[in-house]
Amino acid sequence: MTAPTTTAPTTTDPCRDSGLRRPLPEGQPIRVVEMLATGSNGGAQGHLWSLLARMDRSRYDVSVVTLSDGSAVRRIRALGVPVHVVTESDDGAALRAVVGILAERPPQVIHNHMYRAEVIGTRVALALGERGMARPYVMGTVHSSRFRSWEDRALLRALTPAMDRLIAVSRSIVAKLHAEGRDSVPIELIYNGVDLSRYDQQEACCTLPEEYGFEAGTPLVGVVARLEPEKGHQTLLEAWPLVLERVPRARLLVVGEGSQAEALEAQARTLGLLGEECAGDRCVGTRRARPGAKVVFTGRRDDVPAVTAALDVAVLPSYREAQGVVILEAMALSRPVVATNVGGIPEMIEDGRTGLLVPPRDPAALADAIGRLLLDHPLADTLARAGHDLVHDRFCIERMVAAIEDLYDAGASVVAARSPGARTAA
Repeated sequence: MTAPTTTAPTTTDPCRDSGLRRPLPEGQPIRVVEMLATGSNGGAQGHLWSLLARMDRSRYDVSVVTLSDGSAVRRIRALGVPVHVVTESDDGAALRAVVGILAERPPQVIHNHMYRAEVIGTRVALALGERGMARPYVMGTVHSSRFRSWEDRALLRALTPAMDRLIAVSRSIVAKLHAEGRDSVPIELIYNGVDLSRYDQQEACCTLPEEYGFEAGTPLVGVVARLEPEKGHQTLLEAWPLVLERVPRARLLVVGEGSQAEALEAQARTLGLLGEECAGDRCVGTRRARPGAKVVFTGRRDDVPAVTAALDVAVLPSYREAQGVVILEAMALSRPVVATNVGGIPEMIEDGRTGLLVPPRDPAALADAIGRLLLDHPLADTLARAGHDLVHDRFCIERMVAAIEDLYDAGASVVAARSPGARTAA
């Protein structure tokens, strides 16, 4: 069994110092291909965007191959990173298409993100090696806490020995990889990081009352997450009437979009949280809020940091979570947080010190924690300050990027050693 490894401590602070780098192999930028399973928005796509935005582009010649199109593709292209979109739904056809793209200029490193990318990306590396090229160094970041079907797990377990390194975004993911029998290769623990430059000077959105039709100074609680079953919105909605019993003026913002949007709105309507039917002049200046609404579904917003900065309490009621970057973002903004004690979340939140943890699927416990922070302002302020300091100390984006770049450097050296030219010289 291979234990997870972490980057060795240094005398420099990676949040402030770039540090020293090994010489480039052959004096040329390292060619890296990021393989993305889907081009839609999500945690893995956000992680990749942050990585690409901070990578040393003079040292890494990076491009992206995504196995579907979507809004994340447009965001990545806006960074100036080349993106190849392969829309073949059949894995065999997708494999042939990606091999055709990469064979023209083989990468030294293939970094896979999410299940289908791991499958296709690893097979692409093997196919390039079979063509007589140096097989790329294969890495995979495991972003999801989801336990896939037996067939999917068996396929990944069979492919894992052909990989060179796996990255887990939390210790809970390390445990998941061991449970799936994927510890036949080294596992590196690298937490997702927060770009503190986006949050340290962030002003709170001051137009929310006008947009959604509630009074200035209204206590605001918010959840920023995809509207998917595992995110726990259902429990939060069940908890909200209990919160209102203690803090009647509080309002809940549900920020995001997803497959459960209609079901969650129907649940809120049944609970009497959506207010009156919206019609006429009463709706001017509002979005989806109705007069008297206790819960507002905002849909997708492009100013999430500003919205989060305006919250009195940030909540993440997930049933499972690999890490929960939105919690770190709220903590970076000095917002007190309430989250469920699942997955990688307790690796970021120490209950009662940097936030409050509650059991999953427990509306009463969730309502009690939210109510405590809305009513006990000294406690909320203390937790917010401690959370802010923790993010600055352990979870800055620079730490994440430096650790991944170190793996790219090591991978390029491995590839140089097993290239056809190196073998001939030997």
